Amino acid sequence: MKLPVLKESLYCIGALLIWLAVTILFIGFRPEHVFMALLIAGMFFASAPTRRLVVALLPFIAFGISYDWMNLLPNYEVNPVDVEGLYSTEKSLFGISTAAGMLTPNEFFAIHHVPLMDFMAGIFYLCWVPLPIFYGLWLYFSGKDYDYLRFALVFLLVNLIGFGLYYVHPAVPPWYVASHGFEAVPGTPGEVAGLGYFDSMTGLGVFNALYARNANVFAAMPSLHSAYTFVAFIYAMIIGSSRTWKFILGFVTLGIWFTAVYTSHHYILDVCGGIACSLAAVLLFEQVLMRMPAFSAWLGRYAAYIKFTKK
Repeated sequence: MKLPVLKESLYCIGALLIWLAVTILFIGFRPEHVFMALLIAGMFFASAPTRRLVVALLPFIAFGISYDWMNLLPNYEVNPVDVEGLYSTEKSLFGISTAAGMLTPNEFFAIHHVPLMDFMAGIFYLCWVPLPIFYGLWLYFSGKDYDYLRFALVFLLVNLIGFGLYYVHPAVPPWYVASHGFEAVPGTPGEVAGLGYFDSMTGLGVFNALYARNANVFAAMPSLHSAYTFVAFIYAMIIGSSRTWKFILGFVTLGIWFTAVYTSHHYILDVCGGIACSLAAVLLFEQVLMRMPAFSAWLGRYAAYIKFTKK
């Protein structure tokens, strides 16, 4: 077993201690935080291949931490929450005329839902983070270290842009209006909305568990659910991944876009915002950052460090 050099060891231990200290002091202790810290440290010191994998996964680790750290300063304490504005705009742009009056697409689907789509909606939404990470790992273990990093860093960049917009424009999801009206009440717990049908069908309770721990319900615009697999699809096209990967990522992306609206978790406007975030992140990374010699050189060193070698 080849141990990391002292400098690397200090970076790893120091970063983990800072993360745990900030999280425990300002958010609260959860056993999974310690578990993840021990897992990361164990992989980092276990062997050179697992150490390279930990460093390769840093963009995804940073994504998870940044999402959790949104609890440090709730966005509704920074700017007013948009409750009625998005709802009214959605209805004016995409409203569906019915005998009961004009409905948003979310309201229409809440009345007209079918078991098959309820089930598929759950399948699609379970893919929103795991599938992009799995695609990234496939790139990495296929020896495409440089391409993997491009995708992983853009994935992180999409999140940073999206999280920033959550603070600029806090907004409620459609289910909030249906359940609570047009008044923003801080501390309102998350709801499964239309995804509850999947939980009822399967008895798994997976979405009830996920949304019970939602970091912030006032973070609906843009829809990052709509961005993640889309970014993976974009890079599958750029990199030239197999037709199978392109089909899977494209199909799931379309499914997630529809599901976001179908289950009342997002407006069509939110989905468009997520798509815009994805395109902006790709353009910023590929057309601005990658054209900076210092950044491209750093990326090359990063790719060389994490290079996966089969033994």
